[in-house]
Amino acid sequence: MANRGGRRDVLQTLDDRELLRRYRLDRAGIMFVVDLLRDAITSPTRRHNAITPEKKVITTLRYLATGKMQQCSSDDLGLSQSSVSRVITQTLTALSQPNIVTQFVSFPLDARTLHTHKRAFMDIAGFPGVVGVIDGTHVRIIAPSEDEAVFVNRKNFHSINVQIVFNAACKILDIVAKWPGSTHDARILSESGIRQLFERRYVPANCHLLGDSGYPCKPWLLTPYLQPRQGPQLNYNRAHKTTRAVVERGVGQLKRRFHVLHGEVRLRPEKVSKVIIACAILHNICKVRQIAEPLEDGDEDEDNDEDGGEEDIHIPQGNLAQSGLPYRANFTNLHFRQAVAPCHLRTCDGIKNYHSFTAHHLQLLNARHRTQSVNGLFFRCSILRR
Repeated sequence: MANRGGRRDVLQTLDDRELLRRYRLDRAGIMFVVDLLRDAITSPTRRHNAITPEKKVITTLRYLATGKMQQCSSDDLGLSQSSVSRVITQTLTALSQPNIVTQFVSFPLDARTLHTHKRAFMDIAGFPGVVGVIDGTHVRIIAPSEDEAVFVNRKNFHSINVQIVFNAACKILDIVAKWPGSTHDARILSESGIRQLFERRYVPANCHLLGDSGYPCKPWLLTPYLQPRQGPQLNYNRAHKTTRAVVERGVGQLKRRFHVLHGEVRLRPEKVSKVIIACAILHNICKVRQIAEPLEDGDEDEDNDEDGGEEDIHIPQGNLAQSGLPYRANFTNLHFRQAVAPCHLRTCDGIKNYHSFTAHHLQLLNARHRTQSVNGLFFRCSILRR
């Protein structure tokens, strides 16, 4: 079926499975985005063949799903290459407006939501007080015509270094997508709004982010020990690593859903930033609407070779000083002196029996395996693994 101007109406001709494969959203999801942006992207002209908001959104989704504008013009949508470029620019601009972004990507400040996040992270590996996991991921771009050198990252390709925070369900809580690839993760954090939320105490005490050792250790940002000692520090590091793996899964899901982030984005840095923000918003819309990520050939592996990678790099001093080291030491001794219990015994009613379980069962384990160090025991959990 074709609509006016000979353009194919994919919403009428394709089922949800095919829409999801091509555009990453089902029909209801696509129409949700259309209605969200309709006022901003409706053409003011009354010409008979004006491009509809539906067509603009579908074209943009196809580009984000494939990373190829040529695919949009050859996808039986009836648009010329120049129209595709213009439509994508207009839709990305509308989708990345602050009033849209804050509807779908915002860090929670209310106690109830933060408590929910803490419980979800606690269920992964017994790490208390975690409300988010943070990391940087690089999105490859073509060499820009201005300030080209600052976009070359330490792996020697041009990129935007994106700071991203996920909750335990891999929903994006915060994203910064404007810094050149050579910028250190710690520098991006120091200039970010998320830092201000924590340091100005808009986020309550005893709420933490987990980050790798490329970040400075803060009372609100806990990083791993570089050379952990046997016992509490090793228990802490193991729980930290397992819990922080959520950010790697989240980035993997985001980039698999929107392949434009996997390859080289052939746009100016300012437009690339809009692409990244648009993908983040659409990712969260999919999470809220429970739209599964499409599985295609080669999608099973979480390709994270270009992500993070700041560990064991010297952290600059000044306002990035590691002021949280004493806090981390006290936190470790308080919460990780004993091994972490299996998650199913810490959820729901089982959480109140956690401490009695730990003492009793570690005593039994120690009796059976006297040669082992009790402090070194660690029970892994894969409750959130797919």
